[in-house]
Amino acid sequence: MAGHSKWANIQHRKGRQDAVRAKLFSRLSKEITVAAKMGDPDPDKNPRLRLAVKEAKAASMPKDNIERAIRKSQGGDAESYDEVRYEGYGPNGVAIIVEAMTDNRNRTASNVRSTFAKRGGNLGETGSVSFLFDRKGRIVYHAAVGTEDRVMEAAIEAGAEDVESGPDEHVIWCAVEDLGDVSAALEAVLGEAESTRLVWRPQTTAELDLEAAQNLLKLIEALEDDDDVQSVTANFEISDEVLAQL
Repeated sequence: MAGHSKWANIQHRKGRQDAVRAKLFSRLSKEITVAAKMGDPDPDKNPRLRLAVKEAKAASMPKDNIERAIRKSQGGDAESYDEVRYEGYGPNGVAIIVEAMTDNRNRTASNVRSTFAKRGGNLGETGSVSFLFDRKGRIVYHAAVGTEDRVMEAAIEAGAEDVESGPDEHVIWCAVEDLGDVSAALEAVLGEAESTRLVWRPQTTAELDLEAAQNLLKLIEALEDDDDVQSVTANFEISDEVLAQL
């Protein structure tokens, strides 16, 4: 979903930094709390928590925030979240997967359904679009970490499945169950990654024109603004020419 990645960068440049940062820290804190509550509060003994903490550090989340999120999971009054996934179609038939953590399924479902409807989308049943994606581990490094050949060699040695190198970043893909080992092997060679997480990887993407891109991105932005939403994935691409007009 390269188009969405570029759009996120544009949002930062347009002055939404504080709001985007606050939302990101909230999402990361919730994931840390849930991971710690479901397993061991020690990241070294809890693979999911280890990845959540690693992602938080890569996002420059303060150490105090990370430790507070872990402590929160151990309290007797710790909030209980359900992990839920919503699937549907946006404008121009773009497939969308929304992942959320919520303490009220009815509220979240109602909000997500309403957002889809208001922004020209259509919420479907679970499984209605996920077959168009593969669940994968995704590790991102800044382009400055090394040449395409160096990153490719490191990725092969680490056991990765694929590498996509561009002018801004290197994206390394691996199997879900290999994410911890691959990221650790890469870190030993390339240093700490900018992002390490499980994602939905589109099998194919559709390139959007300006009007379609504007409509879809409004829907994605509205979904991401929901406090319960952890991530939004869609199978689209936006050309550099269209991005320049957004």
